[in-house]
Amino acid sequence: MPGHSRRAFVRDVALIGGATAALPAVTAAPAAATESSKATVAAATEGAGSTVVTIGPGDRRYPDLTWGSNRRWVGTPDDVHLVGTSSQVLAAVQRAVNGRRGFAVRSGGHCYEDFVTNDRVRTVIDLSNLNGIGYDSARGVFYVEPGARLGDVYRTLYRQWGVTLPGGSCPTVGVGGHVAGGGYGPLSRQHGLIVDHLWGVELVVVDSSGRASKVVATRERDDPNRDLWWAHTGGGGGTFGVVTRYLFRSPGVTGTAPEDRLPKPPSEILVSNVTWSWSDMTEAAFTRLLRNYGEWYETHSSPDSPYATLFSQLKPQHRSAGSFSMTTQIDASVPNAAELLDSYLAAVNEGTNVDFRVDDRRKISWLHAVTQWPGFTGTDTTTRFKGKSAYMRRGFTDANLKAFWKHMTRTDYAHPASLVMITAYGGKVNTVPAADTAVPQRDSILKLHYVSFWTDPAEDATHLAWIRSLYQDVYAASGGVPASNADTDGCFINYADADLADSRYNASGVPWHELYFKSGYRRLQTVKAQWDPKDLFNHSLSIKAV
Repeated sequence: MPGHSRRAFVRDVALIGGATAALPAVTAAPAAATESSKATVAAATEGAGSTVVTIGPGDRRYPDLTWGSNRRWVGTPDDVHLVGTSSQVLAAVQRAVNGRRGFAVRSGGHCYEDFVTNDRVRTVIDLSNLNGIGYDSARGVFYVEPGARLGDVYRTLYRQWGVTLPGGSCPTVGVGGHVAGGGYGPLSRQHGLIVDHLWGVELVVVDSSGRASKVVATRERDDPNRDLWWAHTGGGGGTFGVVTRYLFRSPGVTGTAPEDRLPKPPSEILVSNVTWSWSDMTEAAFTRLLRNYGEWYETHSSPDSPYATLFSQLKPQHRSAGSFSMTTQIDASVPNAAELLDSYLAAVNEGTNVDFRVDDRRKISWLHAVTQWPGFTGTDTTTRFKGKSAYMRRGFTDANLKAFWKHMTRTDYAHPASLVMITAYGGKVNTVPAADTAVPQRDSILKLHYVSFWTDPAEDATHLAWIRSLYQDVYAASGGVPASNADTDGCFINYADADLADSRYNASGVPWHELYFKSGYRRLQTVKAQWDPKDLFNHSLSIKAV
């Protein structure tokens, strides 16, 4: 990307590293466009003192509400409803259903595909004002509404109660889709996925008669709605209804005080960023580096490892960038934290005969790290991008490494903002049985995020071709996708990739839903049939009813 600075690139990486899907929902029979050229304010059906702001195409605010972080997708809805209460959500959904209007729901705007912006969507229900965070003492759970951003969640939970949730690293991501897709982040090796702490959901659903209603589903064994809770532990957004509140409490807690009911983050972390120059890199050195990285996690991903608090991303990017980096953090309070970090860096670099440059190494507060430090965080860059994903059960094969080298050093394609983020995984994540949540990948050690950023629409075909060819070559042995086998275990729904449903890019014979949900898809289909019998909440990668 011409003029793409190093600082901007780091920001882009941080954005996509923590980004996740929105909560799309599209009706099967959209109505024709209606005239909606002015902003209107209507009183909510319930909720004293609250209003719904409705914005149409003629309003100066309209452009800001019709696209998110991926500028490849810009919607043209007839209206956008900014709701702030569950009753307003209920009314908005009922109005859309009654009018047979295609609708979609947006929380943070980080959807990778066109789920919220495609032409069928005539109404967008924007949840950004439904952003409360607090503690429900009657039920003994924390509540987080879907419009809350991760950075605000971390700040509120930590400053008021000294606790947190092990969610993603990008502070601008909305909670709505992040939780529904089984979000992960820098504390997941120590505390598991964010859904491993999900006690319940409150949401709006629509029955077979077209009537919208509010329901609550929890993980309690005697809850008749328990399967609906389970579906929200990784089944992805936009399939079952509109979540209006998530309820969190860690399983097995015995304390009754709020500060005893969720994980406690470290007070401070030791952070590191190191860089390798492409000018020093041979194929042998590059291959050894990536092989070392994968093999290290093969032997250091148990939940009781002294490295359980270490989280790292190795980010090889196209050679035209001039260099690539690895960003790491570790709890500064663990015994010999500095020595553990040094040992890790040495192990990754061993035998490469190439030196890395230390760009950053210091101790910072955990809260600063998850809200402001540019290592894993970033602002919304609103670039165009394409992302793909893979779970790795063990390190890289020779074929994987050859494909990485080939595409990272291609001379017919020179783009510094094309990369792969190879992220630490495992630990506590892998202690949860695969069927306990809708995230079935529970024995992986790495999660890969392939991504290319750009700004010029005229370059779409070029960058899409590069990332698709890289991905297909890396997984050529399994039909161009990371099918479940000894090495790989499918894909991550929050990095939504519509290519997986296209036989041009998925020649494995494994359907897209098996790559995301494995055998759990059948259970998700049953939940879909019960709670969204009219298939009103749908998009290209939503659950299809039995």
